[in-house]
Amino acid sequence: MEKIKITAKDLDKENNYTGDVKLSDRFNPFDGHIEVDENLGWVKFKALHAKGSIVVKAGSGISAGWGISAGSGISAGEGISAGSGISAGEGI
Repeated sequence: MEKIKITAKDLDKENNYTGDVKLSDRFNPFDGHIEVDENLGWVKFKALHAKGSIVVKAGSGISAGWGISAGSGISAGEGISAGSGISAGEGI
């Protein structure tokens, strides 16, 4: 599986994800693992969907208005917030 690492360069000044890889389609989730770099604060997504895992390093958290899902688990250093639900294949 592919792995994408989200860093400060993938965020705008309000910490919204603006990277090139589409991560918000729940019907066609990212085919891999997502890692959010450390010390980014709350990183905001419209939605966040991956077939693999979502790992958020210490000092960072994720917030998604339309929900978060991962095929093989979610872990976050500062926290997880989702407006429409959170699901993880092997646990949160």
